[in-house]
Amino acid sequence: MATVKQHYNEVLSDVYSWMFGGFENGIQQNTKFIKKHKLSPQGSGIAIDLGAGCGFQSIPLAKSGYSVRAIDFDAKLLSELKRNAEGLDITTIQGDLMEFDKELNSEVELIVCMTDTILHLESKEKVASLFAKTFSTLEKGGKFIITFRDLTYELKNSDRILPVRSDENTIFTCFLEYMPEAVNIHDIVYQKSAGEWKLSKSFYKKLRLSKIWVQEQLSKQGFSTIDLTVENGVITIVASV
Repeated sequence: MATVKQHYNEVLSDVYSWMFGGFENGIQQNTKFIKKHKLSPQGSGIAIDLGAGCGFQSIPLAKSGYSVRAIDFDAKLLSELKRNAEGLDITTIQGDLMEFDKELNSEVELIVCMTDTILHLESKEKVASLFAKTFSTLEKGGKFIITFRDLTYELKNSDRILPVRSDENTIFTCFLEYMPEAVNIHDIVYQKSAGEWKLSKSFYKKLRLSKIWVQEQLSKQGFSTIDLTVENGVITIVASV
């Protein structure tokens, strides 16, 4: 089994934007998300994007007026972010999101951890530790936003084989292998080059976090308001200090 960093480097980084329908589509979807949740600077204006990737969250947040610190371990994705963020107030930081607080010298207004990033952590203990850091880092009235897929429901038999996306040059399929506390995500990518198909494959672990457990952990840390919605199997939580 690969680490999350190895898996992205070997398989996902090169097809990440394409996987979401292209870079512009990813930006548009998160722009809609920001408008839906009425996110705009009300305090310090500082936002942290944990697992920023190629900038699907960071760029719309910066365009909404936030000063963004974009943190990710993947150099390829951060490079893509930089290419598309010219003129925007975004600072990219290559590193471990668990150590995001070491990059700060003040409290912040907004922290986002979206698109399954929370599921990439090694354990529930790490998740709880991250929640503690976010709470202590947010200013009064600040918000912590998480989005992740609900993997607590187990698919059976061939339903575990999921077509991610395909076109004339790339075919991406995923296979899910369930365990009590996690799911092994097997990603299989075929790419055509010079008439030949090349296979890239790897698997890594995602945590199976229930919405109830996440709510309880956020409440334990002291978040005063925790709003939760579920749409198309994706859990969105907005927790306020």
